[in-house]
Parts: sequence; structure tokens; C-alpha cells
Amino acid sequence: MNTEINLIQVTDLNQPGPDIFANLTERELRNAYEQKGGFFIAESPKVIERAITAGYEPISFLMEEKHITGDAAPVLSKCPGIPVYTAPRAVLEKLTGFKLTRGVFCAFKRKNPPEFEEICKNAHRIAILENIADATNVGAIFRSAAALGIDAVLLTPECADPLNRRCLRVSMGNVFLTQWARIGEENSLWPAAGMNKLKEMGFKTLSMALRNNSVDIDSPVLYNEDKLAILLGTEGDGLLTETINMSDYVAKIPMKEGVDSLNVAAAAAIIFWELRRR
Repeated sequence: MNTEINLIQVTDLNQPGPDIFANLTERELRNAYEQKGGFFIAESPKVIERAITAGYEPISFLMEEKHITGDAAPVLSKCPGIPVYTAPRAVLEKLTGFKLTRGVFCAFKRKNPPEFEEICKNAHRIAILENIADATNVGAIFRSAAALGIDAVLLTPECADPLNRRCLRVSMGNVFLTQWARIGEENSLWPAAGMNKLKEMGFKTLSMALRNNSVDIDSPVLYNEDKLAILLGTEGDGLLTETINMSDYVAKIPMKEGVDSLNVAAAAAIIFWELRRR
């Protein structure tokens, strides 16, 4: 075993150290450690590896002992001296409050995301997620964005946190491979100010919505746009009416009669594929 590993057995569910992993919601995790800048939890060696490569600072690990010399060994070799809390699976599930799927966790310090103007400066295809609340959907969209050539993802104030543990797991760590930022941190700045800023930066805006004036996504006019911002709305209600009305284009995915919508993550994958720059 690597002698540089700082191995600590979890013998008490209330012992200090592993408390960062214990029974906290994502919101509670951010708020509880607000004075230290905020934290997030990544799960599985692949996601953890991508977070480290992206420059996030690991604070501590929590895992079953078998993973220390198993699939977590390459990650641990890059983090000498970082506390590694370990216990049997049953103890870890009591500590975290949920069933384990991977059995390897790492707590990281958060970084402030960049300004959206910075990451969009040289972008040609960006996605804007408007108030999408489900972390699973956000994670799946990030995975498709990374695979299909989306240059950046912007999130409105009410959108789920990309560093949510479930979002990271569903994205397979692709959140760390895709540039992202918040747009309109104050509700009053979205959609009006945010949409106007995108247009000032040279983007044509495309709302995905079921409107009578919508065009199909395979329309050449969309593909030929050099800088295109694709707007995806929240589950159920979709995009805000103001957002749609301010858009340069409104488009829909052609579907069989009787079916009028897709899950937003599935729709995003189709749109990204169709409108990618070839």
C-alpha cells in the first residue's frame, strides 16, 4: 500500500472530518461551508480524476477500503497526504444517507466560475439552460454538450447546480470538460439583459419551443449561423414567454403525430447533433 496515503478509519458516525460527506443536501453542503468558499462532492474515480485535472482542489476522500489499492489507486497517487476516510459499505451508507453506487467520494473546494462573456468570446455554439431544475437532466445535457461540440453552457439563476453530486455523476465528469458560467445571477437580469448581451456579442438566439411560427431544426438557416445560442427550457413549462419573444428563431424537433415533446436532455442531444459545426 502507498505509504503516502493518509488513511483514517471511520469508527464513529459523528467523528469530525468525514462530516462533510454526512447526510447534507446539496444546498446545505454549500451553505454549511460558505465561510470557506463552498464545497462539492464528486463520486467515482473517473469523475474525481476529471475534477483534479480541471484544477479543483481535493479536501478529503471517503471510500471502501478495497478501492484504495483498486480503482481509486491512480487518483490517490496524485493526492499524497489528503485524508482518506474509510469504512465498510454499511457504515458509509449510514454516514452518507444513501445507497452507494461507486463507493468512492471526494470533497473538493469550489472555484468561482468565469464570467459568461469570457467563455463565449470565441464560441460558435453555446447552450443556455433556463431554470432546468432536475440535476439528472443538467448532467445529461453537459454530457451531450461535451460530446457534440458545444463550446460553452450558460445557466440561468434558477438552474440546477452543475457541481451537484448527481449532476456530476450523470455527466460522467463532463461538467469539467465543458466551459460553463452563470448568466443573469439576479433574476432581473434574465432574460432581457442576458439576451441583449448575447446579441451584442454577435449570437443569434434560438428558442426550442412549440410555436406556430417555429421552423424544423434541420433548416439550413439555422445551420448556417456562425454564432448560435440554443435555449432550452425547464421541465414542464419550457422557456419563458419573454425569452421566446426575444429570440431570433424558434425551432422544434419534427415528431410523429400525437407526440409533442421530448425530455429536455433527449431533445438537447438531438439539437446539438443537428446544429453542430461540421
